[in-house]
Amino acid sequence: MKEHVPEYLQELPSGGIVTPKEFQASGTYCGIKTAKESLDLGIIFSKTSATGAALFTTNKICAAPVLLGRKNTRGGKLRAVVVNSGNANACTGERGYKDAEEMALITSKLLAIPPEEILVSSTGIIGKHLPMDKISAGIQQASASLGNTPAHGRSIAQAIMTTDTRPKSIAIKIKTQGKEVFIGGICKGAGMISPNLATMLCFLTTDAKISADLLHTCLVHSAEQSFNRITIDGHMSTNDTAAIIANGASGVEVTSEGAELSLFQKGLDYVAGWLAKAIILDGEGATKFIQIFVTGAKSLNDATKTARTIGDSPLVKTAMHGSDPNWGRIVSAAGYAGVELDEANTTLHINDVLVYEKGMPASFDHATLKTSMQARDIFIKLQIGTGDYSDTIRTCDLSKEYVSINADYHT
Repeated sequence: MKEHVPEYLQELPSGGIVTPKEFQASGTYCGIKTAKESLDLGIIFSKTSATGAALFTTNKICAAPVLLGRKNTRGGKLRAVVVNSGNANACTGERGYKDAEEMALITSKLLAIPPEEILVSSTGIIGKHLPMDKISAGIQQASASLGNTPAHGRSIAQAIMTTDTRPKSIAIKIKTQGKEVFIGGICKGAGMISPNLATMLCFLTTDAKISADLLHTCLVHSAEQSFNRITIDGHMSTNDTAAIIANGASGVEVTSEGAELSLFQKGLDYVAGWLAKAIILDGEGATKFIQIFVTGAKSLNDATKTARTIGDSPLVKTAMHGSDPNWGRIVSAAGYAGVELDEANTTLHINDVLVYEKGMPASFDHATLKTSMQARDIFIKLQIGTGDYSDTIRTCDLSKEYVSINADYHT
């Protein structure tokens, strides 16, 4: 995925989550999924002590590993992640919570670290108990094959996938204090993606030294600009998790007073933004990457809400799939977003072509615009004329394949 890379960082070609110093990972197949070539369990591990922070779904129905994760990350110490795909361990009651605890306990014994410093994550089908005999065997296999080669990085990125068509992995390098700081990340997500941690899992590693509180602040900032600004289908998961582990192995300390904080934040923002875009580009059945930029709103919340409403509209998304400049669907979605809007001062551009101006249709070449919309990237800019606030939401189109994928993905 081609991105503009700022001069203060270098995007690395391989390695991903294990690029930062003293990190290891592995992915394995333990039998949760039916396809043996599909890895379904993995571990991420810092060989040295580390701080950690995590964000979780705001869905009131949340999975057992989310409940345990909130508890385990409260102390700010995190050294490992154990994650399975193919089974969400959600809506599984007391047994589900005990199974999540058992995953942490098995991992802790094998890695010789406290279970409280382990984040457990799961993704997949809701409402089924974990096959703990297979899970236990998988954790043993994964812990025995930990390493820091690019192959290890690829295996963990593959192990967290469900309906994803490809792994999503990135690593960057930042130079500061004459030393190098690395940030690596992986994520999964292609459907059930909605703002506020759009079934997304994201795991980040860094060899910077940073306190848990400051790390949490940095993670919130990055997630707000990335994962909280994407939507595929407007459906929030029970398992959404974004977590970061920092082990300080680079020797570079990031503090609230130091100049390194700005660079670190920019680097983390870049990684999170890259991964968020990768989720949209791999949206279930997606063929288009759509950016919706709302300006002239009375508040940031109004701008965000309007852009999200447009991005979640099935009619807008199907029009974009058909490369149809049906601007009426866009402005009508803005009209029911529940925010103040001045129709007489509302203006809409699609791919920089003015299609609607001050409450009236604009004259434009329909055929030319339709041709431009056949490209992968589509840019929608809506001015609603009530203030000076703006925001951007990123989404994808809605295709027949999305319906097929989700009709066939069942219990």
